Amino acid sequence: MTDILNRIISVKRDEIRASKVNTTLEELQLRAHGRHDELRDFLAALRAKHTIGQPAIIAELKKASPSRKELRETFIPADIARSYEQHGAACLSVLTDQQFFQGSTRHLQLARDACTLPVLRKDFIIDPYQVLETRAMGADCILLIAAALDPTQMRELEACAHSLGLAVLVEVHNAGELDVALTLKTPLIGINNRNLRTLTITLDTTLSLLDKIPDERIVVTESGILTRADAERIRAAGVHTFLIGEACMHADNPGEALTHIFFGSQYA
Repeated sequence: MTDILNRIISVKRDEIRASKVNTTLEELQLRAHGRHDELRDFLAALRAKHTIGQPAIIAELKKASPSRKELRETFIPADIARSYEQHGAACLSVLTDQQFFQGSTRHLQLARDACTLPVLRKDFIIDPYQVLETRAMGADCILLIAAALDPTQMRELEACAHSLGLAVLVEVHNAGELDVALTLKTPLIGINNRNLRTLTITLDTTLSLLDKIPDERIVVTESGILTRADAERIRAAGVHTFLIGEACMHADNPGEALTHIFFGSQYA
């Protein structure tokens, strides 16, 4: 793991220990299972866009990041979520990490309550306790970062998520991580175009890994989609699912930024 990822995971372990003191595993299990009827089908939402020939966009709500600091001064999750939905997003991604991304559980809940889109909890999941937290807070999908987990952990966390009805997006950065990710059951393979060591971004990361991924998997390209040309380049290679955030967070209206990159005037 990189230094920044090590620091984040160390903080995450401390947060989990504190959470377990405040809310027991048994209490959390009751909350999580009590929300099963509220699940929204994350995979179905992506596939519905594919079926009609549109890009399936997981639109992200992110107030800050370790590399770019604060991205958006005025951050109203409900307004952003409604804007994304109005302008053609398939799903949402909401940062819940507080220390490094200024996110929160409340951001996720406000965003989800304001729209009908399924929601990915974007965080650093390393413990089954967090998977239960994810369902208890109302999310529909979790992120597993291959760089932060060993194969046994990934399989355990995926099984826990699936037992709760949660979808799983597994994120990779290179061919070695991809080999491990393909041993999981989830069809969602995220390729992060950001190099975790240098923080540089290149779309070639996605393009270079495509030949290694079976057709039945859904490739989600992450980071680096900033312009219409970027989106068209990736779609021309056969990738039609995107996780996009920073390009929209800098805009006055995030949904309109999404429209500009992917749809022209269709949803304006």
